[in-house]
Amino acid sequence: MPRALLSVYDKTDLVDFSSGLLELGFELISTGGTYTALHEAGLAVVQVSEITGSPEILDGRVKTLHPTIHGGLLARRDLPDHLSQLREHGITAIDMLVSNLYPFEATVADRTLDDGSIVEQIDIGGPAMIRAASKNFTSVVVVTNPMDYGDVLNRVAIDGNDIEWRRALAARAFGHVSTYDSLVAEFLRITPTEFPEELSIGMRRVSIPRYGENAHQSAAAYRRLSVRGTELGMLDAVQRGGKEMSYNNYLDADAALVASRIRKDPTVAIVKHTVPCGLATRDSLIDAFNAAYAGDPISAFGGIVASNRPFDAETATKLVETLFDIVIAPGFSNEVIEILKIRKNLRVLDTSALGDFSPTPPLDIRPIRGGFLVQEPDTQEDDQGIWQVVTERQPTASERADLEYAWSAARLVKSNAIVFAKDGAVVGLGAGQPNRLESVALAIRKAGDRARGTALASDAFFPFPDGIEIAAAAGVTAIIQPGGGMRDKTVIRRADELGLTMILTGTRHFRH
Repeated sequence: MPRALLSVYDKTDLVDFSSGLLELGFELISTGGTYTALHEAGLAVVQVSEITGSPEILDGRVKTLHPTIHGGLLARRDLPDHLSQLREHGITAIDMLVSNLYPFEATVADRTLDDGSIVEQIDIGGPAMIRAASKNFTSVVVVTNPMDYGDVLNRVAIDGNDIEWRRALAARAFGHVSTYDSLVAEFLRITPTEFPEELSIGMRRVSIPRYGENAHQSAAAYRRLSVRGTELGMLDAVQRGGKEMSYNNYLDADAALVASRIRKDPTVAIVKHTVPCGLATRDSLIDAFNAAYAGDPISAFGGIVASNRPFDAETATKLVETLFDIVIAPGFSNEVIEILKIRKNLRVLDTSALGDFSPTPPLDIRPIRGGFLVQEPDTQEDDQGIWQVVTERQPTASERADLEYAWSAARLVKSNAIVFAKDGAVVGLGAGQPNRLESVALAIRKAGDRARGTALASDAFFPFPDGIEIAAAAGVTAIIQPGGGMRDKTVIRRADELGLTMILTGTRHFRH
């Protein structure tokens, strides 16, 4: 008679699954709460303590850590010596392990618990059994997810010896334990943002987009798990219309979401290839949309629209006049949804669940060939108290407001980043160019006549005066930049000669 050991915290569908195992001829052994649930359901089940001859001790910390259990899990059926040792020690082989772990992820999210209570939810016996069973997958079926119960019963009934299937379950089980361990390691670190010698990151798959960056690439979207709690973002949005999301859709939607939250007042961002080609803040959503769209109508075509306000009918009616891929907002009425259906492929993403979303991931992780680069995210709020007006001319009140807006927008733009802003809107930008002069020229071309009277933000210092010279010729009157270049004095002197006002922030915001 095959034997199954069941020891689960998540008891979803446990009784039905166990009943199915009994029908397939399995003997059931179990521990603690799992035993109680099965016994109370009237199922034939034996306590592990009866098998081991040892009671649970240390408040349940030790119950399955026993040679009878681990011998039964680790014995290879193809090795006569292993089987002989089982007989010698009176150990019966275990053919299936059904186990999932203490809810450490949920426990650390409970801010009312102290460290001692959290530590008690670090599972020891569960991971040890799962690892043992997974190592011996050719002999033991290991099940860690209740969603697999139906498939397991069907497979065992037909051909439970399918090695590839067993191996897939073992891989899933090791992934389950590895993710769990990554959360425990993060919790135990004294400094959450430290860079340990060995770093593991737990992730859980959320969706499989239609394809990757290109149609021939496959892709998946994963949520990063953290002891700091759920990091809300685009993966929490509710899709209320349109086609499935693609890999690029997620990238652009994330950029648009962040851009739309740079101000508390009604703000609209229009993003193309992760760059906010349109960005504006106004007293009403429709005015913000119109100003953002006017920033670069050509680039806006086929872009992503995000707002920090629920979408209204007037703005929706205006939006469907142009082709957009995605619209993102914290709420859509049924009336608005009907208007947006005019564009049948338009993806409508409701971000109401995000609340006061704040993009503060604990680590910024980027892949490179052969590894990853890890850094603190650039979430530092600039201290305007250290900003210095370094030119003879002070900025006017309106110039100061434009400079602040341009500076907020510049950190969203890829380097070399140049942003022209006027009256709470971006009117031109240059991004991703190999030198800053080209970025300025590109922003001038985008802005056209609207460049006159604008404020310019640069994410890093101007290495030469040439960039500010062509900006001034286009009509820029105010500049904000970090400073720190070896020719700062030359650049400042030239700004004075051109009648510009300039602020040095002392903080750089590269975004490669």
